Formats: sequence, structure tokens, C-alpha cells
Amino acid sequence: MARAPLLQLTGISLTFGGNPVFDDLSLTVQPGDRVALVGRNGSGKSTLMKVMAGLVEPDRGEVIVPVGTTVGYMEQDPDLSGFATLGEFAAAGLPLGEDYRVAMAAEGLKFDPDRPVATASGGERRRAALARLLAQAPELMLLDEPTNHLDIEAIGWLEEQLSDSRTAFVLISHDRAFLRRLTRATLWIDRGEVRRQERGFDGFEEWREATWAAEDEARHKLDRKIKAEGRWAVEGISARRKRNQGRVRALAALRAERAGQIRRQGTAAMALESGTQSGKRVIEAKGISKAFGDRVILHPFDLRVQRGDRIAFVGPNGAGKTTLIKMLTGEIAPDTGTVAHGTNLEVAVFDQARAAIDDTVSLWDALTGDPAMRVSGRSDQVMVRGQPKHVIAYLKDFLFDDAQARAPVGSLSGGEKARLLLARIMARPSNLLVLDEPTNDLDIETLDLLQDILGDYDGTVLLVSHDRDFIDRVADTTVAMEGDGRAVVYAGGWTDYRAQRGEDAPEADAAEARPAAARPAPARGAPGRGGLSFTERHRLESLPDVIARLEAEIARLTDFLADPQLFATAPAKFAKASAALAERQQALAAAEEEWLALAERAEA
Repeated sequence: MARAPLLQLTGISLTFGGNPVFDDLSLTVQPGDRVALVGRNGSGKSTLMKVMAGLVEPDRGEVIVPVGTTVGYMEQDPDLSGFATLGEFAAAGLPLGEDYRVAMAAEGLKFDPDRPVATASGGERRRAALARLLAQAPELMLLDEPTNHLDIEAIGWLEEQLSDSRTAFVLISHDRAFLRRLTRATLWIDRGEVRRQERGFDGFEEWREATWAAEDEARHKLDRKIKAEGRWAVEGISARRKRNQGRVRALAALRAERAGQIRRQGTAAMALESGTQSGKRVIEAKGISKAFGDRVILHPFDLRVQRGDRIAFVGPNGAGKTTLIKMLTGEIAPDTGTVAHGTNLEVAVFDQARAAIDDTVSLWDALTGDPAMRVSGRSDQVMVRGQPKHVIAYLKDFLFDDAQARAPVGSLSGGEKARLLLARIMARPSNLLVLDEPTNDLDIETLDLLQDILGDYDGTVLLVSHDRDFIDRVADTTVAMEGDGRAVVYAGGWTDYRAQRGEDAPEADAAEARPAAARPAPARGAPGRGGLSFTERHRLESLPDVIARLEAEIARLTDFLADPQLFATAPAKFAKASAALAERQQALAAAEEEWLALAERAEA
């Protein structure tokens, strides 16, 4: 027997500022659906998700959620007012005794539940909102860019949670690897129309190109028909005193149909121009280290950067990736060691915090107020790679329209702010490009274009990113910040790095996402005879903390299940908690066995 849809949209129409976002939109989300929601920045993805969540009221149409169905939405900017800590916010609404769910999610997503809301960063707030949604376990989850502000380890953990869950979800993300692994259907928003394909994101680009090719062919046929009918209308005057008025009306209808077609938005006209060629040696770092108080960010480390290198820096949030890059570029000094720069360096920086943009100024002033772009005596032009260009024309290159030029930067979406910062960077020549989290908020088409531009760029690129697919496409060297101040250089991109650590193949992705205690003993590195590799020694040192955490979780679950009335009053909760307890007991046994095996080898 077919189950009722979890969510149904019927005849939805919505207009913002006089412009239609959707018109007569209908779609359904079924139990078990795993849907990628894709489209250009500004196409209405987040708006559609808010309509699904009941947060935006459509002008017309119905949003139908069956009685008893729970729908959860992850907010981009969650409101934590009224809560003292992140954990208190994440546990709000959970039944008494089930806050262990928040503790488990907080560990996987890497935030401190005891962190006061007043001192929490935007990324920590978003992670708390995601933990809240996962802990509530609704029947349908609406996830808007959940991987933003997550490091690669946390993304892997989230992938595993969603992969194992029976919950249906609709997912917006720029992370191709994340979308490919998790989705089974695709909703594509394009010029106000929403199309659906019963295939995951892996087939999206092929589907998109086929759709656009068919659209171009239909437009070409329509243009030829209009041209032929138009010729008849003109030539027929001399041949006939009375023209066929039906054909004239049909021609008018064809022209109206053609005029009503919405043209596809072009890609941003982005370009990078290398400045004066740098020396062959760009950066030479020898023995550099850094610590803040008792916390070691980097043990003595050597790195040689040559002209044309594309180096990606990967690792958990807080591991020191940005700090290392700032030492390499001379923004901060290392505690020990030396950093030597080659000749003729011209550096351009894409800042993770978008600090180079003042939210209070207009887009116009953000460009004309930049000293590097200012044209003497002209307030309506900017200098773009050595040539003056009108501000509006340059903004249009980056897909901004006339109306946005005088709007404040603060009114832009995250993706639009990223495009504006790219516009500033790409206006000036450079030969060393520093990209700190450039992929956050950019749509997939813009990421494709950025990748192509970097491929043609003659300069050197230093890249910090948690986007595994983008790293694979761009980087030829990967510097992994592996914790405790260790930085290791690997040849190639993300997949090559994983392979060199013995973690290649899709199965390894799943292994990386599993809780550490549930993994088999690592086989990375080359252990000395009768001893342990560097990675295995680190694993041996970290396992006691893993074991202690699992023991604490087992104790919390045991206390929860100790209630004699629980099975009778809440059998579903009893079953879930029992399954979680069994999982953690199994993980604990595996961790203890792994520790014993490594300890015996270390003694030998």
C-alpha cells in the first residue's frame, strides 16, 4: 500500500518585489526521499525550502503536511535568544532524558554544548542548529547548506548519519561529493520552473545540458517559423488584397511566445590576470613553528612553494591552516624558523571571513572605494586589470543587476558577497593567489568557472577548503594539518592524499565518517620492525579519550533505560536508546581491542 506524501505543494505562486519567484509550482516529497535541491545563486532555492517549512507564505497555492508528520528545517541564521548555552538551544523541545542525542551530535559536529551563546561564533551557532535538527529526528529534514562551517571530518560524520538514517530529506549544498553520496533524486530550479529527476546529483549535469540543448533546439525552430511567417506576412500584401487574418494572429502569438521566454542567465565573466612573473621560488619556509600559549599550532615545518604550484591546506577546523598560510605570506611571524619570499610577488587574498567588504557601503562604493581599483577623477569607473571600466558594466560581469549597484553589501546573500569579493580580487593583477574557503556559498556553475580560471592562471595558488571535489580539481599538492601541530605534505589532491594514507576508495570514505572507536586498526604508514608508525602511535595516544567518551555515553544511555516505565510509556524511544546502547558497546569493545593490539606492538 502506497504511503501518503510527507509534504505536498500544489499551485504555489510567490512574488518578491514585483518579480515572480515561482508560478503554479507543484511537487511532492515522499517517505524515504533523498533529494538534492540545486540551482543558481538567487534562483530561489532557500525561498522554496522556507515555503516547504511553512516560514514563507505563498501568494497562492497550498502547502500540505499530513497531520502527525514532523518537518524540521535547519536555519541559516538561527535565533538563539533566550538560551544560555548552545547545548540548551540544541536540546530545546527534546523529551526529558534524551539530551544524550545532543551530546552525540555535538561531538560529531565539533562544538561545545557548554559554550555560552553570547560568545559563540556564527559557525558554532549553525552547528548547534544542525545538532538540534538531528536530535529531534523529524520525518522530513530540510537542510540548507549544512556543510558550511564544517570541516572535512565533521562533513564525513554528517554524511554517515544521513546515509544511515531512514529520515527523508531535501538538501541544498555546493559540495558535490556530499550531494553525490547522499541523494537519489534532484529538484532543479531554473528561471522559476522546478524540474524533478529520479536520479541523484551524480546525473544532474548531464540532465541539465540535455535539457538546455533541447530548449535551444526548440527556440531555434520557433525562430525559423517566426521568420518564415513574417516573410509571408510582408510578401503576401502585394500578392493578395486581403491577407489571411488567422495566420497574422498566429504570427503575433508566436512572437508573443518568443518574447515571453526567459533567457538563461549567463555565467559570470570572471577572469584572472597574472601580474609580473614572480621568481621561480615563491616561498621557502624552513623550520617554522607556532604556538599560542600552551597550544602548539605547528611543529617545525619546511615547505618550498614554486611558481605555478597549487597547494591545498586541509585539516580540522582550528588545526591552524589559516595561521600557517599567514606565516607563509608574512602576515604573521613564526616563533621559530624563517620564511623567504621570491622576487616580484603580487599577492591577492580571498578572505574566509569576507573581512575585506564593509556591509554598510553600496556595491558601487565597495568597488570605487578600493584604492587598487580607483580611477583618478572618475567616480563611475574602476580599473580592471589595467583598463578603466564602468562600475555597472563590471558588476554585470559578476551577475549583479543595475538595481543592486546602489544596494548595501549587507543585503547580499553569502554567494553574492563571495562574487563581489572575487570581483575585487580579479580586478588587479597578481601572481600569488590566497583562497581561504572560497567555495562557501558559491553555486556549482560559479565553482566550475572558478576552477577553469585557476587552471588557466599563470601564478601560484594557496587554497584552504573543505570541499573535497574542488581540492581534487584544483590542487597538485596537499598539506594536511593532522592535529597536535603536525603538518605533512602529500602529492596530489584530496583523493591522492587519502590514497597515500591508505584510505583510498569509496569504502574508506565511509570508514573515515564512522566514529573513530568503530574503525579497524589503522594500516597507515610504514611501521618499523616490531614498532608503530607515526600515525599508529598517535592513534594509541588518542584511544583512551575515545574509550572514556564511549563509556560516558553508555552510562547516560543506561541511566535513561533504567526507568521501569519507559518501555510501557514510550516503546519507540526505548527501542532507539537500546539500539544506540548496543552500538556504543560494540564500538567500546572495538576500541579496547584496538588499544590492546597497538599497545602490545609498541611494547614489542
